[in-house]
Amino acid sequence: MPTRADVPARNAALLVVGGVLIPLAVDPLGARRMAHRELARIRYFYYRGIMEKEVGDDEVIRGLAALAQTARLRAFRELVGAGPAGLTPSVLAERLALPAPTLSFHLKELLHAGLVTQQRDGRFLIYRAEFARINALLGYLTAHCCESAVCEIDGDASRCRC
Repeated sequence: MPTRADVPARNAALLVVGGVLIPLAVDPLGARRMAHRELARIRYFYYRGIMEKEVGDDEVIRGLAALAQTARLRAFRELVGAGPAGLTPSVLAERLALPAPTLSFHLKELLHAGLVTQQRDGRFLIYRAEFARINALLGYLTAHCCESAVCEIDGDASRCRC
């Protein structure tokens, strides 16, 4: 039989997070921490799910608009060339001969478009091309090639053989 300590008080506030009932009157601070962790977990999976879904018109327009500027296109191509290792902004600025504030602005635009990722490694930021997003963008652009039939690209990749 449950004791009085097991049953929340009538005026206890209850919080439902991810299907878990949390009585706030028992330990308000601990319950808030647990709720915050649960919300962070839900938010993480929600955002990851957005990245995995099919690319839509708005994402394509944002991605193409980000690449429609010479400095951003050059920076993106350098990041693609660097591969999964990525580059720091200082190395990228040296290779592109761009001032640091200008490069920072262009990297921010690429980041907001989802074409690059940013990771902190100690004191350094590492920028990497987001290959999954680029492949999704290219897939979107070529989805209706040959009226959705199987398409084979010639070796020179200038035209398809359908």
